[in-house]
Amino acid sequence: MALDAHSRTADPHQEHVSGNVLVSIGALLLGMLLAALDQTIVSTALPTIVSELGGLEHLSWVVTAYLLASTAATPLWGKLGDQYGRKRLFQTAIVLFLIGSALCGMAQNMPQLIAFRAVQGLGGGGLMVLSMAIVGDIVPPRERGRYQGLFGAVFGAASVLGPLLGGLFTEHLSWRWVFYVNLPVGVVALAVIATVLHIPRRATRHVIDYLGTLLIASVATCLVLVASLGGTTWDWGSPQIVGLAVLGAVLAVAFVAVERRAAEPVLPLKLFRVRTFTLSAVISFIVGFAMFGAMTYLPTFLQVVQGVSPTMSGVHMLPMVAGMLLSSTASGQIVSRTGRWKVFPLCGTAVTTVGLLLLHQLDENSSTAGMSTSFFVFGLGLGLVMQVLVLIVQNAVAYEDLGVATSGATFFRSIGASFGVAVFGTVFAGRLGDKLTDAFRGGLPAGLSVDALESDPRDIARLPSSLQPAALHAYASAITDVFLYAAPVALLGFLLAWFLREDPLRGSVTAPDVTETLASNPVERSSYDEVCRALSVLGTREGRREIYRTITARAGHDLLPAASWLLLRMKRYGSVEPGMLAERTTVPLPVILDAARQVEERRLAVREGLDLFLTPQGREVAGDLARVREDSLADLLGDWWGPDRPTDLIQLVKELNDELCGSDREQPHEGRPVPRLSREPS
Repeated sequence: MALDAHSRTADPHQEHVSGNVLVSIGALLLGMLLAALDQTIVSTALPTIVSELGGLEHLSWVVTAYLLASTAATPLWGKLGDQYGRKRLFQTAIVLFLIGSALCGMAQNMPQLIAFRAVQGLGGGGLMVLSMAIVGDIVPPRERGRYQGLFGAVFGAASVLGPLLGGLFTEHLSWRWVFYVNLPVGVVALAVIATVLHIPRRATRHVIDYLGTLLIASVATCLVLVASLGGTTWDWGSPQIVGLAVLGAVLAVAFVAVERRAAEPVLPLKLFRVRTFTLSAVISFIVGFAMFGAMTYLPTFLQVVQGVSPTMSGVHMLPMVAGMLLSSTASGQIVSRTGRWKVFPLCGTAVTTVGLLLLHQLDENSSTAGMSTSFFVFGLGLGLVMQVLVLIVQNAVAYEDLGVATSGATFFRSIGASFGVAVFGTVFAGRLGDKLTDAFRGGLPAGLSVDALESDPRDIARLPSSLQPAALHAYASAITDVFLYAAPVALLGFLLAWFLREDPLRGSVTAPDVTETLASNPVERSSYDEVCRALSVLGTREGRREIYRTITARAGHDLLPAASWLLLRMKRYGSVEPGMLAERTTVPLPVILDAARQVEERRLAVREGLDLFLTPQGREVAGDLARVREDSLADLLGDWWGPDRPTDLIQLVKELNDELCGSDREQPHEGRPVPRLSREPS
């Protein structure tokens, strides 16, 4: 019997992932879905939540508490998972997230909800980082890009479904179901993981930077408290606000001192000596500031000012999500094909600024078409810049800093999101109080007050019909003024983008990852995992295109592309049976027969029964082709593949090449013409 017929059991790098692993991937996707949905499903429920629990001025903290907690917890989950096993930690993260979700659903007032959202955020940070890390434990390198791409699809789906589901639950059940819905999904994920997920135990010791994590989280919390409490709860010059600002500055100095001495710093200070990283970090902060600030307050505008239902407010938000996904995907693909990227942060920040100014023009009389256009333009601008910022950071740093640089850039977006939601909330609360006071200087009916209208927008319906337009206008202008204040911040991002230096991109950083651009909390992966993900995506793409024609020419052999593929498959499995190959692979039978005929005629293979085996000359040619294929992968790494390249990178390229050469999903035959992916090393 041909060895190829048993290739699935004989090969240490299996061609197809087993059924149990596919079930495990499904459970991981459920875990990721919990975290991804929580970014968007709550936004359309917020107006109802604050109306029922009271305290519209605290609306921002429902979002900020989750963001701060998940941002601070993410690096700890990653390191602890390396040390103590990811399965146990992932289960712990799910349980913590579900406890937080249940408590949020039972909250009786805003302080309780804010505290429980922080608990939920602690678990959410673990769901994100550990689910992506576990893929690397159970899937071979060649498949990682494919399966991690599914997580990006989950994020895209959650971005669309989240606002809709939030509105549906709020309108037809209760806002509490926005949180309760996590429970059945989480229980299913827990049960599947407990029964079928088996992860090889490879403990990696880390010196965890607990103090650095605590300090950076404390600095961020102080900044957010100053932004959210200044001018509303306390005056800007009050001892409390000044004290918080001074405390934040002292903690920042302490953080710098700790990071200088930390063995594995949570945010290495040497990254800030790289100009591209520093500029990208600031622009990421600005993008997070604008994106999450707007996503938090636009549903309030739609539901309170426009009077649409929670469900329809989710529908109205879709043009923004569509613009963001469309431009994010398109910009990543264009950069992948051209290697040119600077135009995108410039255009993205400029269009975001225009989008914010358009949002400022909205009022209680705006048409659906006008709102949709404004939302779409704003989303388009965000998408243009979000995808590219991660790529240029990855391109600017050394291999050993790749993982921390990626998480650092996304960390600043998370902090920007927390800060933006807080600032938007402060501006909104301050402007709303002033505008309501001005609108009702002549007094209000008995039982109503400006404070009541400010804390619960449902009281607008209790006003006489002659007074309602004034209240709606006060709400409309208070919310849209927020976007006017944000526009100069986005404009600053546009100015900073001019100072980015457009270095040629390495091939290995041109594979966009939606989880790195849409996630609310930092993406935490090692340098090895980042390169593995990118090379697996690129290796699969090039394998389906011109790679066999290319490596055959570079190796100096005059062979059909399919003949080269056949030789590499024989090298990998020992023998092949041409008739069986056509059933097992996507390569047509005539192409395989032509290739088999050529390798026999050239005496590169001999037939024994139905099987083809390599001759000594064939083994030599197959070795040449494998070396050239390995070089083509190494070329994608640019200057990371230098004389002093680390051993884990050498091993990764070798392992990935072994898995790609002659594999089932390759297409070494004529197909639709596609531009070659490989480029010269940058």
